[in-house]
Amino acid sequence: MQEHALTAGTLIPGGAVVALVSGGRDSVCLLDLAARAAGPDSVTVLHVNYGLREGADGDEAHVADLCRALAVELVVERPVRVEAPGNLQAWARDVRYAAAARLALASEATIVTGHTADDQVETILYRLASSPSRRALLGMRQRDGRLVRPLLGFTRAETTAYCEERGLAWREDPSNAEPTFARNRVRNGLLPQLATIHPAAAANVLRTAELLRDEAEVLDTLVDAEVGASPGSPRGTITLDRLAELHPALRRLVLQRLADGAAGRPVPGAARYADQVAGLRRTGTAMLDLGAGVRAVVEGGVLHAEQG
Repeated sequence: MQEHALTAGTLIPGGAVVALVSGGRDSVCLLDLAARAAGPDSVTVLHVNYGLREGADGDEAHVADLCRALAVELVVERPVRVEAPGNLQAWARDVRYAAAARLALASEATIVTGHTADDQVETILYRLASSPSRRALLGMRQRDGRLVRPLLGFTRAETTAYCEERGLAWREDPSNAEPTFARNRVRNGLLPQLATIHPAAAANVLRTAELLRDEAEVLDTLVDAEVGASPGSPRGTITLDRLAELHPALRRLVLQRLADGAAGRPVPGAARYADQVAGLRRTGTAMLDLGAGVRAVVEGGVLHAEQG
């Protein structure tokens, strides 16, 4: 596995690395690979102790012991969540990645996570059920800007075998078995049921996502040609007349690109407004809300998107 990670260029020896380590088997496997590939002096471990369950302090202590054994730096975050509506897991994810980004920025480091092929399948199925979009079927990228997922080509069984071979202990998170969270229901309910339909169900999901990502590169090239975005002009624009001429599928992709670019993140559902945007008036200024605080703005017949 170490050789694969190096060959794929996902862990670069000598390069600074921020590794997100919870203490579970996948992140323990990741940390050991990072320390061996980049060298202990180049690795900073980020552990987030949310204090939300009984074993949280035990997880932190385990990660601290592991970091001492591997001679890598450890940074622990202990965020406190203010009572508010919203998804607990989403909050935890946002806190974790924000902390990782701060650490990585300080040292121009690569952020690495322990997502595996099993996580990929679960993510695709969860997104497919909860978010009707092309993005749902593409899954997670192995490299996404500063973020790298070196273990995305390996299964949970393989990371378990690696830890056992290396004599690495890990912590089990009992909340992974709780049906309260939708992702757990996908992992413990949906996936086993799919395997009864076809034993290669999970592998087929991964292969389909791989093919769609290849095809997405072709589509992205078409969108690039239409919106005219560039490093010097990242906003991107298109005339309404041209937008109206496009095939409906490409029209949706163009609007989604403009919305995502304006927000700096995916704007769920923006594409569904493509026909409405194409029908806005060509004279003066016209606007349409695309959701997530982003709006389509037409000025003199030229469309762009902006944060509202």
